[in-house]
Amino acid sequence: MAQLGLGSQAEIAELLTKAKGLHMRILFVLFAFVVYRLGTHIPLPGVDVAVLASYQQNLQSGLFGLFNMFSGGAFSRMAVFALNIMPYITASIIIQLLSSTYPALAELKKEGEVGRRKINQYTRYLTVVLAFVQGFGLASGIQYQTAIVNGEVMNLVTNPGLAFQLQTALTITTGTMFLMWLGEQINVRGIGNGISLLIFAGIVATMPASVIQIFELARTGSISELLVFAIAVGAIIGIFFITFMETATRRIAIQYPKRQGMFGATTSDSNHLPLKLNLAGVIPPIFASALLMVPVTMASYAPESAWAQFIGAWLTPGKPMYIALFVSMIIFFAFFYVATVSFNAEETADNLKKSGAFIPGIRPGASTANYLDSVATRLTTIGALYLAFICAVPDLLHQDATLPFYIGGTSLLIIVSVTIDTVSRIQSALIAQKYESLLKKSSLKGKGGLVRSSVRKP
Repeated sequence: MAQLGLGSQAEIAELLTKAKGLHMRILFVLFAFVVYRLGTHIPLPGVDVAVLASYQQNLQSGLFGLFNMFSGGAFSRMAVFALNIMPYITASIIIQLLSSTYPALAELKKEGEVGRRKINQYTRYLTVVLAFVQGFGLASGIQYQTAIVNGEVMNLVTNPGLAFQLQTALTITTGTMFLMWLGEQINVRGIGNGISLLIFAGIVATMPASVIQIFELARTGSISELLVFAIAVGAIIGIFFITFMETATRRIAIQYPKRQGMFGATTSDSNHLPLKLNLAGVIPPIFASALLMVPVTMASYAPESAWAQFIGAWLTPGKPMYIALFVSMIIFFAFFYVATVSFNAEETADNLKKSGAFIPGIRPGASTANYLDSVATRLTTIGALYLAFICAVPDLLHQDATLPFYIGGTSLLIIVSVTIDTVSRIQSALIAQKYESLLKKSSLKGKGGLVRSSVRKP
């Protein structure tokens, strides 16, 4: 933080103490986390909790383990937040794809704030539809499942049928819409990045149980101690590697026109335009994971069908087809997100031209836009390959390790990326507060000087 102009550790502590508004925003985020975690422990109406305790193991491995990871364990507990915020993410993907191909939505994107609100409204409507469909599919998949409790085969759902399916679909839809609203409240009243913070909270909440389970399996001899050591070392190396890649930037030199200085001398200012190595952030893996969950939801309508058997055999983390689709989607969404949302080369070049700045050796205007676009393309290529590597390799290793729960690189990527982003937001708030306090002090000194100068000696 000292490198960002916040001063010494004592000054940073003083700023944190005086940042009352920041304290309230952080407390609101923590309160939202508590509400979210409560919802992940409220079971769906009609689900037998005693039978669910025996059936949970089936909901923590394979692609269901991916569901469970993103939902913070709510999926394995069949809670009201079982689908978490994933229907909203899927709806966002569809709307963004349509906004690039459908002329009406493309025009809305150009209308600024009004168009953005309209697109957000369409996204909410589509979220309701997707959440209801996925909730209905989930109810159809679990209503006839059984488990052995005390030597007796019992149904997971007490009263299966259409009433249970509709009730479950409505409950899950309500839970998803509440989480979407909660994420928006974190954006307004908290420190921003609400949707990612909810996913982050869900993943972090399941980590202690996973660590305890790993050590318990090692103690009973189900897995080797060498595997536990390899998982720990891999996690540490992964955290350092992700931190390095997420903070790496490409600095493009920016030159400002010469200005007339004192005594006839001319001065020119130089700066740089920082472009992150991973311009797409954590969005591509989340989008890819959300889309890969759709076939599983569709297969849950008829779990005994050939389609469901195909899904279970091939679209499981670690399987060749799953890895191929996952990597392809990550690369596609990395380029798509950078091109449509994250970085606009033409707009950046136009802003540089309006401010009188230019890139040395590059003409302002179209040439600058082409140069920035080529740089962004190269960075996105590296970023997409990095994301694919981080997310796919742990899935391959997980398949060989045969752990009874899901451990993926996507979760590690989300944890590190969201942590870095949250720390940056807090640092920005502290810097803004420091400058605001300096401006207040300077204005008070100025007022005092004016008062003293106006008083004449007798």
